[in-house]
Amino acid sequence: MDEIPVTGLEELESHLRIVSENPDTPLNAKLFDEVELQLNDSNTSPLIPRLLPNLTHILLTYDKDPTILATLSIKLLRPIHFTQALTLASEDALIQALRSPVTAANILAITVLEKATRAPSDTAILSIMKGVVESFIRTWLSTPHVEVGEKATQVLGNLLEVDCDRRSSAGIDTKMNGMQLAGTYGQGLLWRRIFEDRDIYDLIFSLCSSKTVDTEEGELDERQKSLAQGRLLRLLPKLAALDFPTVTRTNFPDIEQRYGLQDGDHGLLFFAMVDMVDKQDILMHLNLIDLYIEFLEKMSTTELTQSTLDYLAGLTKKVAGSDGALYKSLEAIALSPDSPPELVDLSVKLSRQQ
Repeated sequence: MDEIPVTGLEELESHLRIVSENPDTPLNAKLFDEVELQLNDSNTSPLIPRLLPNLTHILLTYDKDPTILATLSIKLLRPIHFTQALTLASEDALIQALRSPVTAANILAITVLEKATRAPSDTAILSIMKGVVESFIRTWLSTPHVEVGEKATQVLGNLLEVDCDRRSSAGIDTKMNGMQLAGTYGQGLLWRRIFEDRDIYDLIFSLCSSKTVDTEEGELDERQKSLAQGRLLRLLPKLAALDFPTVTRTNFPDIEQRYGLQDGDHGLLFFAMVDMVDKQDILMHLNLIDLYIEFLEKMSTTELTQSTLDYLAGLTKKVAGSDGALYKSLEAIALSPDSPPELVDLSVKLSRQQ
């Protein structure tokens, strides 16, 4: 630190101690800006133990706009690993930041969780933190802030990609843009936390189902419900390509039936593509059509077993059979010279099986 002095560091440390003892103290934005503008790859690491513990402590008790605190914290977090971040930000602190109505606090917490994408061992640690995962899912689906929703969608998809146990997701060999990921298997623990934990699985259905619009305290209004449904639809093509069996089966048929699925119909994919969206909502209907085509395109770049092809044929018949607009879109794909050849090939196979 002596070799790389940071002007204003001592003053900022003193200010943070004062705010920590008296949360009503106004933040001195000038001090924060002065230090933050000097941070670089060389001097950030030594500052982490000096600043970050106080910043996270203040975030837990500060009831005003914490954007300044969160922005500096995010910059300090950049060089550290997930397990290091957990020594500086407790599970309770992460949950509180995820639940905050302030965008910067949400982004800070999601930035910490994003660090678990570096290694399957980190996603395994995250999977143990049920309260954090549950709060993350709730924030992902219920936040009104587009920036937070987009980052959460991306991070959740990346976490599940790293955690995916490709040895157990039988039937699909994801090509991943032509590169096999041999030897990078995850343990599937985060998948199980989301898909095999009753509370979290129920939470996803509750927040995304059109049957729960404004039904009770904590449920989403019509606009936010559409945002939640859109976020789930955007994530599902990637998840289906990673682990098709998990998104098409269920451990909780009673939960799914409560939200409208009939006997014999099950899985988050079926719910999202068939029952979730109110097709009277034109924008959501168009969104569903686009994302169903994206889903088929993703699946077309994987090696599919006959059982998976059978499922896709049945699902497509179910979806397109009651949706003339989607049927016409699929028909146009098969006839268009601009369509990816893999997608055309899959469309032909599915039409022959129907």
